[in-house]
Amino acid sequence: MNEPAILTEGLSVRYGRMEAVHSLNMEVPRRSIYAFLGPNGAGKSTTLSVLVNILRPSAGRACVLGRESTSLSPEDFTRIGYVAESQELPNWMTGAQMIDFLKPFYPNWDEAFERKLGLTLELPKERKIRQMSRGEKMKLRLLMSMAYRPELLILDEPFSGLDPLVREELSAGLLELVGDGDWTVILASHDVEELERLADHAGFLANGHLHFSEPVEALQRRFHRVTACFETDPLTENIPPNWSGLEHANRELRFVDEAFSRDDCRANLEKMGTLISMDARTMSLREIFIATTRRSRVGEAVFS
Repeated sequence: MNEPAILTEGLSVRYGRMEAVHSLNMEVPRRSIYAFLGPNGAGKSTTLSVLVNILRPSAGRACVLGRESTSLSPEDFTRIGYVAESQELPNWMTGAQMIDFLKPFYPNWDEAFERKLGLTLELPKERKIRQMSRGEKMKLRLLMSMAYRPELLILDEPFSGLDPLVREELSAGLLELVGDGDWTVILASHDVEELERLADHAGFLANGHLHFSEPVEALQRRFHRVTACFETDPLTENIPPNWSGLEHANRELRFVDEAFSRDDCRANLEKMGTLISMDARTMSLREIFIATTRRSRVGEAVFS
């Protein structure tokens, strides 16, 4: 059985009385691009900080490339790339100087790949870091974490606050990465638009709880937006637990079915009244994110 790139078991992180991450059980398959979704404050950055041993778990464990996160060695970090906006950079250096400083620490540093990424990202390497824009600094962090071809790349909100062109360039760099070797990427964000075309797996975290973690194709098979029309007002007393975001106007019912089966959905609707029509369509990752966020905010358990 192929060992996952990331495995957490009962992972919890507490800050005093507040539990930022609660009993997290998550697997990130190797050679996947895993979208780690959730609203601000969900616990995504805390989880990623545990993976690279910036934070230690309060309970449970995390394994990264087969090693306990608390036992990662310098050699292990030559196989792991980590990018976060909170990472400080030496402002007095140029981008080129920073890159030259890092190279000796990574035996697998690929200078040809570095140059290719620099062109893809349009990175001004000769500019002082203090003179770089927010987007240029993020590009530099990304290049420095990719040039040594890590097996695992961990990205914490890399698109936050960036303009659409810079987001496009960063996405192009990531696509360049995954199309060029045996890589795994976990990308934490609440900015779903950029992840839509990148991710093949997704997990959703809210209030420290993991609500789902599965292939994007499987998510889109089970999440459907349904519109049903009835002859008279439908009875809505017994709503199935996998329906959320219910909207009832006149003789029309609209909702999200989180475990869609056409036969089961129709059978449940027919119990509510005389059904005239039922329309069901698949949902984008962005729509699934919004529906799941809304359900988690009203305190309902997300069906998975």
